[in-house]
Amino acid sequence: MTSPEIEAEILRLHYAEHWRVGTIVAQLGVHADVVRRVLGLGDVPVGDSHPRVSIVAPYREFIVETLSRYPRLRATRIYDMVRERGYRGGVRTLRRYVMDIRPLPRREVYLRTEPLIGEQAQVDWAHVGKVSVAGGVRALWLFVMVLAYSRAMWAEFVFDLSVHSLCRSLVRAARAFGGVTRQWLFDNPKTVVLERRGDAIRYHPILLDMCGRLRVEPRLCAVRRPEHKGKVERAIRYLRDRFLAGRTITGIAEGNAQLRRFFDEIAHTRPHPVLAPRTVGDLLADERPRLLALPDPLPPTDLVTTLTADRQAFVRFDTNRYSVPTNYADRPLTLVADDITVQVLDGAEPVAVHTRSYGHREVLEIHDHRKALLAQRRAAADLKGRDRLRAIAPDFAVLLDRWALSGPSLAIQVTRAIKLLDLYGDDIFAAGVAEVVARGLRDTSALAVACDRLRRASRRPVPIDVPLPAHIEDRDVIPHDLETYDDDSE
Repeated sequence: MTSPEIEAEILRLHYAEHWRVGTIVAQLGVHADVVRRVLGLGDVPVGDSHPRVSIVAPYREFIVETLSRYPRLRATRIYDMVRERGYRGGVRTLRRYVMDIRPLPRREVYLRTEPLIGEQAQVDWAHVGKVSVAGGVRALWLFVMVLAYSRAMWAEFVFDLSVHSLCRSLVRAARAFGGVTRQWLFDNPKTVVLERRGDAIRYHPILLDMCGRLRVEPRLCAVRRPEHKGKVERAIRYLRDRFLAGRTITGIAEGNAQLRRFFDEIAHTRPHPVLAPRTVGDLLADERPRLLALPDPLPPTDLVTTLTADRQAFVRFDTNRYSVPTNYADRPLTLVADDITVQVLDGAEPVAVHTRSYGHREVLEIHDHRKALLAQRRAAADLKGRDRLRAIAPDFAVLLDRWALSGPSLAIQVTRAIKLLDLYGDDIFAAGVAEVVARGLRDTSALAVACDRLRRASRRPVPIDVPLPAHIEDRDVIPHDLETYDDDSE
């Protein structure tokens, strides 16, 4: 017997909130027949000896047959179809009826299987947020590999999802586990597979070469079937819940160090999900001897590409510029990069080694690469009055250093500075140079603005540079008596 409170709540939810029968059943935990009885939707109302015929009943066979052929057909479309056949009821009544008799979709049944020891490892990435870098932000990803038998995992944070980054992480994971499984199971990203048509798969050649060197068979999940790699999916969910939740990752090195401690202290000490009470670490100890041995040496994973240094003796890589000695400007070179260093080679000879930057549009310069250029640019200043400018403005040497490293021709800069000295005089020019140097500027336009502001502050007249022919300076001007001028000249 249903309590009056439940009946009152059923009536309120249906007529005030317009909930459907199924929603009320799920919310209150009562049987659907109880809800229909309370709402008066049953075929035989309580206390009525005469059965009530539903307005939809004459069309039941048509609706059932239609839904058997088109199980996903919307109730509103069925409503239009039965109206053409004489139905005069409302769409809500028909919708409730269709909801009760619509055939439920068949759910796919999965066969749970456990891989053989040392047989398979599953690989995937997870996006975990963004990290601030110089010049902007970068997306932060977590590479995860799980040994399917022991559930032991290895992961690292990366900025790069290229095939070279994938190979680098695969080799590091293999080194951490002490060997490789016979299969690597991937999803279907372009980093792994370039083209797929059914069972015909074209793997990325760099990844395929890596698999050949390590004697591993690459395998792919079926398209849009993430359950095929459920072990790595659950591992990623586990890392999100147990490691990433409530933790802020500010850098790759820091995050990877925390991951190592997490694996040793928590992840590998947890009970195995199938073979408990044994731990994941216990099964990893059993699995390690069954892994394929690693070759010595391990295959290289560096990115190797050819490029040409620009006229300023820089090479461009990943939006950043890395310096090389000035004698390599405009010359073809070889760049070798991993996630830590960027090397520039001339043939087999190292030219420059930089720490890799993941910032945006950064300029990374080794000071020794600029010594020769600095000496050459400073020598040009000697031809344009360098000593005179330094004698008047001692801070001018700082401007010379800045001009020598970048900007237009040093001779042009010095020539412009001399013109400003001639226009504004020694004291204003010296004060303007000191102000520009203190503000960290180097442009001659900024020097001109500073000199003019100082000129106005000292209430001096506007300097006007009027170039005159040489003969005018030597001509004598003879004054005339103004009384000799009269109006008779008209």
